[in-house]
Amino acid sequence: MLAMAFILWSAVVAVVASSPLGSVPELPGTWTYRGCYTEGSNGRAFAVQEPDSQDLTIQSCVATCIAAGYGVAGLEYASQCFCDNFLRNGANLTDDADCNMSCTGDASQECGAGSRLSVFSNDTIVVYQPPTALTEDLPGSWEYYGCVIDAIDNRVLPWMSIDEQNTTIEACIAGCSRFGYNAGGVEYGYQCFCGDAQTVTTSSEADCNIACPGDPHHLCGGGDRLSYYQWTGSNLTTWTHAQGIAAGSYDFIMSAPLLPLISVVGINEKVVFVEKHGTQVYDNSSGSFEFDPTLAPQYGIAFRELQLKTDVFCSASLVLPDKAGRQINIGGWSVESLYGVRLFTPEPGLGKNGTNDWEEDVSTLALLDARWYPTALILSNGSVLVMGGENGSDGPVVPTCEILPRPVGVTASTYLDYLQNVEKINSYPFLAVLPSGDIFFAQYNEARLISQTDFSTTRMLPQMPGAVNNPESGRNYPLQGTMSLLPQSAPYTDPLTVLICGGTTDGANFGLDNCISTQPEVPSADWVIERMPSTRVVTCMVNLPDGRYLILNGAVNGRAGFGLATNPNKAAVLYDPSKPVGSRMSQLASSTIARLYHSEAVLMNDGRVLVSGSDPQDPINPEEYRLEYFSPDYILSGAPKPTFTIQNKDWAYGQTVPFTLTSTFTGAVKVSLIAAVGSTHGNNMGQRTIFPAFSCTGNACTVTAPPNAAVSPPAWYQLFVLDGPTPSRSIWVRIGGDPASIGNWPNLPGFTFPGV
Repeated sequence: MLAMAFILWSAVVAVVASSPLGSVPELPGTWTYRGCYTEGSNGRAFAVQEPDSQDLTIQSCVATCIAAGYGVAGLEYASQCFCDNFLRNGANLTDDADCNMSCTGDASQECGAGSRLSVFSNDTIVVYQPPTALTEDLPGSWEYYGCVIDAIDNRVLPWMSIDEQNTTIEACIAGCSRFGYNAGGVEYGYQCFCGDAQTVTTSSEADCNIACPGDPHHLCGGGDRLSYYQWTGSNLTTWTHAQGIAAGSYDFIMSAPLLPLISVVGINEKVVFVEKHGTQVYDNSSGSFEFDPTLAPQYGIAFRELQLKTDVFCSASLVLPDKAGRQINIGGWSVESLYGVRLFTPEPGLGKNGTNDWEEDVSTLALLDARWYPTALILSNGSVLVMGGENGSDGPVVPTCEILPRPVGVTASTYLDYLQNVEKINSYPFLAVLPSGDIFFAQYNEARLISQTDFSTTRMLPQMPGAVNNPESGRNYPLQGTMSLLPQSAPYTDPLTVLICGGTTDGANFGLDNCISTQPEVPSADWVIERMPSTRVVTCMVNLPDGRYLILNGAVNGRAGFGLATNPNKAAVLYDPSKPVGSRMSQLASSTIARLYHSEAVLMNDGRVLVSGSDPQDPINPEEYRLEYFSPDYILSGAPKPTFTIQNKDWAYGQTVPFTLTSTFTGAVKVSLIAAVGSTHGNNMGQRTIFPAFSCTGNACTVTAPPNAAVSPPAWYQLFVLDGPTPSRSIWVRIGGDPASIGNWPNLPGFTFPGV
């Protein structure tokens, strides 16, 4: 006897069922017998088949399906159990007498028959008709191309993600276009592929015959057959491959006597390098040198050796906002080095060596907690936040932060659960003060806003996208990408944007081929994804004086660490935020030098970028002593550098400061401020770009400092004046003073301080 049924949309819904031939045990809740059904006319009626059992009963199959989260169970061939949430492929209700094979676990029960299913469910049965190719109502500008031939050893599209439960055509191709890919498709029902459009070989449409698990109305490829779609709208991603002057150039400077892992440009225009003890070939370094670029390539005088007492391996560096622009280095590797706080005062005067040296004494000035791979940040109140790290080599994460100078009465660091929760993949977290007063914080694939008072979370941000086929991707060390803030411009009413480029997947360590950006203070903002011309990990990024960003160094695949990154990525990329999303990147000139783990890049006062380091310790790529300049197009153009003078180099917030143009300007005048940074492991600690308000009458000009310490925390900045695209040589100015009185710290024997 047949159960009654009616058609609803494209589904058949069974509403009344008669009794099976055999007995039916008591079943949980609303579960009951729904009838004897045929297998689908175009494939299986159920998507999930459990292992065959010689002890199969109705109750055991139903229990299995319930445990797996399904609402429909089917029994076939006496020993087969199937689960799903509906029936597929036009399965038909047939006579109950057709389900006449006794269950292997209970001869009194019937468990279907050949191509017949005894069906049980906790609700009415929905039967979907045979699926068809999805050709209409596609997202965006996607169009169906056809069923095409694919092969595991010669993929049509390279990036595969798997979802055996929820795959749909719409979700697959929408994900492809979000990540900048113009071709996508699904194979074997649940394998979503993305990539760039290729020449493909079509097959018979009948070969794409597997329904999508998340949409049984439509087909998701077949065995070695791809339901293939292409984007037909405007280009999702456009790169410029710059030529000639536009490509910039790499130029060798000289070799250094050390393998730098941190680079800091001082307010005296010299560069301080520090390195890990014991990593270089020649055991002749104290661990730090000051480099005077005006004395290059005279090896004997261009580098002045500085003395360190402890090992600065994977520490953090900043330029302090005191009036001397002292450099602070924090943390280190092993024993007392982990607690190290080191200070260096740069002396003015290019072209001659100074005499100042690093000052440190861990017995009198030390961190509260041991820190290897920490991040440091100048807060709005002018003090230094020190966060995270590890408790020595391969040690546990340090889930705390602390403040320097240490506030009166503070004897312990502040515990932060969000550091504890991302063990081993949260070193050198990205930090930046936001105009709202909160701090932007990012580690692994998560981002949040935290308070400047107790560093608790004020708001979680959406998860950071990673690879198109793997959300388990990271952006900071050891899955190292790089971060910068996009320019802030007067009157500072536009939301600030954070840009993070590169990184790698956790586990397999495939380098990421994208930059992501968001406006963290906008509650509804999500991440915007922009493809780079190539994948890149252990990379660096430099803020240029014209508001563009240079992305360079790194590898195609791998992760940070000795010998863990492969295939150096030697091509530089220019990111121009003034262009539309998707067309902001240009591939520039390539270096001849591999810059892998422990490479750095910093902006010099003449607008060139100093590129240094690489200490991969692998048998292929050497430890790298050579220094290079990268010269952007504005250096190579031959245009004369504009010049200016300024007397006041110590600005209060909101102050209007006069300056004078001392050259003939032929283009539009522009003023930029580039904050001092400590560059290491893709983390440019302190970075910021500001285009302040200014005005000129003839050669007499004024510039207005940013309004407050949230828009611009106390810091030293390189002040550039641009004539059209050409920047001047910068002059260092301090903005915001020294509100934390760091200039009076530390008042200890063996330390000098400039006062406030």
